[in-house]
Amino acid sequence: MLARKLPLILHNLPWSVSSRAGSDLARRHYDVIVVGGGHAGTEAAAAAARVGAETLLITQKIATIGALSCNPSLGGVGKGHLVRELDALDGLCGRAGDWAGVHFSILNRSKGPAVWGPRAQLDRERYRQFIQSELLSTPRLTVLEGSVEELLVSQSNPNEPGHHRVTGICLVNGSQPILSSSVVLTTGTFLSGSLFMGQTTTPGGRIGDAPSCSGLSHTLRETLGLRVGRLKTGTPPRIVKESVELSLVQIQTPDKEPTPFSFLNTHTHCKPEEQLPCYLTHTTPGVERVVRESLHLNCHIQQDSKGPRYCPSIESRVLRFPGRQHQVWLEPEGLTSDLLYPQGLTMTMPPDLQLRLLREIPALHRAEIRTPGYGVHYDFVCPTQLNPSLQVKSTQGLFLAGQINGTTGYEEAAAQGLWAGVNAARAALSLPLLALCRTQSYIGVLIDDLVGRGVTEPYRMFTSRAEFRTSLRPDNADIRLTPRGFEEVGCVSLRRYKEAVRVRDSLQEGLAALKSVTLSSTRWREKLGNISLSESRNGSLNGLDLLQYKDVSFEMLAAIFPEHLSPYLEFSQRLNIEAVYRPHCEKQSREIERVQEEESLSLPPDMDYLSLPTSLSSEVRELLDRVRPNTLGAATRIPGMTPAAIVHLLHYVLRTAQRNQHTGQRVKAACKP
Repeated sequence: MLARKLPLILHNLPWSVSSRAGSDLARRHYDVIVVGGGHAGTEAAAAAARVGAETLLITQKIATIGALSCNPSLGGVGKGHLVRELDALDGLCGRAGDWAGVHFSILNRSKGPAVWGPRAQLDRERYRQFIQSELLSTPRLTVLEGSVEELLVSQSNPNEPGHHRVTGICLVNGSQPILSSSVVLTTGTFLSGSLFMGQTTTPGGRIGDAPSCSGLSHTLRETLGLRVGRLKTGTPPRIVKESVELSLVQIQTPDKEPTPFSFLNTHTHCKPEEQLPCYLTHTTPGVERVVRESLHLNCHIQQDSKGPRYCPSIESRVLRFPGRQHQVWLEPEGLTSDLLYPQGLTMTMPPDLQLRLLREIPALHRAEIRTPGYGVHYDFVCPTQLNPSLQVKSTQGLFLAGQINGTTGYEEAAAQGLWAGVNAARAALSLPLLALCRTQSYIGVLIDDLVGRGVTEPYRMFTSRAEFRTSLRPDNADIRLTPRGFEEVGCVSLRRYKEAVRVRDSLQEGLAALKSVTLSSTRWREKLGNISLSESRNGSLNGLDLLQYKDVSFEMLAAIFPEHLSPYLEFSQRLNIEAVYRPHCEKQSREIERVQEEESLSLPPDMDYLSLPTSLSSEVRELLDRVRPNTLGAATRIPGMTPAAIVHLLHYVLRTAQRNQHTGQRVKAACKP
């Protein structure tokens, strides 16, 4: 069934959706086919169409496109960075979050802006409607309801790397094959997925949806010869809100002024006063008792497959940390929803025991379950078999994105989806494939980690994974990525590009204006009054220097020099942040440039990397010891090597060479008669 015939599912939306005739499928050939309508698939399909490819999105249920399968939230520490970068590249989820958000907050606000985590609780229905409306009104994009049986595989193009070539897909219903130049697989948890609840196991990737076809897994394993592993995840029961004793929980209010995810939005759809609170409670010894008494009835927890370390089930938490009290967040599922999502209570025991466990928590002593929790086991493809473009190395025209690559989370899936969609379209249009460097973006960090290091457990993004996080901030994703997205990648609209250029130019002018206002430290103290300006600073300081102090803001300086600074008040917060991080960013830029200049620097063949007295992780030491690169440039190309490690290695080699040179000079001097 073609989605263009089904605009009725969006009848409540405040915009119209164009309907396209179903004759598109008659030709049975597309530039790009995207399989799966989750977060990776929707971003991939939209990105491919924006680049200019005729794109077909195939999903089992049109009605579940954009569904939030697990928690009703978006963003967070590290994850919020990905959402901002997706938006900078004209992705969907940032704007969808602004439309559907019902509780906005900035996590980590007590720390520096580089690690702030924009986050929002979402209205499930609003989010789904927004994503569907965007997709169904995207030019060059057709949506088809169906299930893929297998990939069409042919001989590879001898002029390109790879042993096979994917040329399209076959549907389960036995209709004619649909051909394409590129295929993007975003199967989520559906690839050979199994659902677990107590001792019951059924095929599937999400409750209420049909399982995926075994033919797809067979093609990946047997025909293409890809290494495939097994991972697991889970979801908690949904609780009826009226059955919760809210007087026994701690209320967590949202930010008074919501911060939008999208650079195109100045405010969110939900008004500040309409936002909903979240609620905090904790587990009790009774919860641990129920977990331990039910282990023999819980197949999921007994399996060897790895689950998400940073979002574990309550069973895993109890077994790993016995005797501890664990947080449980009760999160709203929407403005009109009567359900709460208990973050921290993912469980896979039988439904009657799930209810018993919940009622061991005082606030949930009368809790009622609408939908029980369950676990999922699914196949994933070892991501080291991919290029940085997310194309399979051995198979031309096949791209993978999302949980099929071993990640967990909406944001990680969406980030991969967008980049895989971009490159699938570029491959179909005979354009060169592109990569994002980990020094440029968190998306680049994510992909580099996956293809360079692989995964042993579901991968989640954290700010600590980025070596250059002071320059990869949520506030500057637009000026980092939008110009490249328009000028080189081709996935960004002219409207967004013009706005990003305006912001970039204004920030540069604002920084120059700050540098132009210079006073002695004494005069600054007179004008600013009670500021903690060091008494030892007797020289002249400019406005940029002053913003290094916590109790000085751009607004304060603009009040003193309105003719110079008031034109840039629109960007006051961003100028404050730029001023604070500018010295760090400039230092990092110099380090990266130095590495590029010293690529031909020879590395001693007898260097003992395992005991080298410099800051290198044990993983990096083992890589260097195994590969033993001849030059610094060769070291940068080792899969899994990080820019920070290369910088430390460079500094060590140069310091050692300098010491040896000085020692040699002293020896020569001592030997002179």
